[in-house]
Amino acid sequence: MDGKKNNTSAVSKETQSDLSFLCFGGLDWWYQHRSHIDFQLARRFAQRGITLYINSIVMQKPKIQQGRKFLKKVVRKTKSIFTGLKMSDAGFWVYSPFSLPLHHRPWAKALNEVLLKVQLKRVCRKVKIKEPVVMVVCPTACDLALQMPKKRLIYLRTDAYELFPHVDVDLVQRCDRALKEASDLTLYVSEKLYREEADQCKRALYLDHGVDYDMFACSDNGHSIPADMHALKKPIIGFFGTLDKHTVDVEFVAQVADRLSDMSFVFVGKVNDRYDCLLDRRNIWLLGQKAYEEVPSYGECFDVAMMPWQQTNWISVCNPVKLKEYLALGKPVVSTPFPELQKYHDVVYQARTPEDFAECIRTALAEDNEDRIAARRGKVMKATWDRKAEWMLSELYWSDRSGERDETALSDGQPPIRISSLPDKRRDTEMESHLVRDDRE
Repeated sequence: MDGKKNNTSAVSKETQSDLSFLCFGGLDWWYQHRSHIDFQLARRFAQRGITLYINSIVMQKPKIQQGRKFLKKVVRKTKSIFTGLKMSDAGFWVYSPFSLPLHHRPWAKALNEVLLKVQLKRVCRKVKIKEPVVMVVCPTACDLALQMPKKRLIYLRTDAYELFPHVDVDLVQRCDRALKEASDLTLYVSEKLYREEADQCKRALYLDHGVDYDMFACSDNGHSIPADMHALKKPIIGFFGTLDKHTVDVEFVAQVADRLSDMSFVFVGKVNDRYDCLLDRRNIWLLGQKAYEEVPSYGECFDVAMMPWQQTNWISVCNPVKLKEYLALGKPVVSTPFPELQKYHDVVYQARTPEDFAECIRTALAEDNEDRIAARRGKVMKATWDRKAEWMLSELYWSDRSGERDETALSDGQPPIRISSLPDKRRDTEMESHLVRDDRE
């Protein structure tokens, strides 16, 4: 055991020397917000070996009746495809493969499989990836991931994609089942979803989300106020991230803003539709999408951060990254309730109605002080993306260590939690008795 303590990595040096990674992402690196978990893990993978990020393979059925919105998606995807294979500023390769957006048609599915295999083989050869660790976020990449040569297979179950609008539900569910059964490790960021599905997996782990803690916690050290925030009246009630009616209850926000007409409500992020109920209010501002590195400067201007979510099945199994980012900023957080939020009940305010939400905002402003700021930051201080990536790789390669594990793998010296696949009769008992370690420990 003494010899083990000198090892500072969860993965042996022999293993690290030939590591490479291929991630079938759920997003498009060139157009979407960089805080998402697949982007964050890819950044950390790139520090260990050659990493290739495949932008999301089409999962939604085309909706021509969406008009301009549909055309905008087509133009964006076309630009992404024509970008070709390119090294990102984060140190990993990015590629958008071409496929027909008709995967729900049998003939198109067969053609897509051939097209995608040819493209994947070509780009892997070009970046010199032969047998990578494969991580799947986009379920429709299932067949490609299962058939290609690989060292390990990870399935990152970030969301219940079968609940997403306009997807081929049967296809997504089929892929989801196959990935859970085949993957060496299935990762969850929602404890609720993990509890419901762990027995469907070969091996499951509740990873949770991480945060770029230093980037957000240090945002008040010399950062200038963004130009488009200068003229806004204080106090500022802010939200950063995509504004989408699938997730954000815009009518709810409008009612809250009406009750707090002396305050400015600011949305920083991509706007996926036209929201007249927000644009009609003089105290609501939609500032559009900003670079990830700029977001902390905007967040630092908030007096209260908000999360006004829809109350849907999708939200019930979500775990928004912005929650930890808000807390790292030290900002008071007011949110509609959802299961993952309950771990933070001592540092957030929760409300179900516009009336209560408005009252919580007033209370948060009145109660804010240095001690509360420190408590919020302390709640997520150790939940960094670096630690999450290290933990995940530790679990992935744990079985290679002759039945013993490196208990010094994480930066705080605490052993990670491993949830192995269990015989059916033991699984429920084990899961009930398992305690999820708080990030502060």
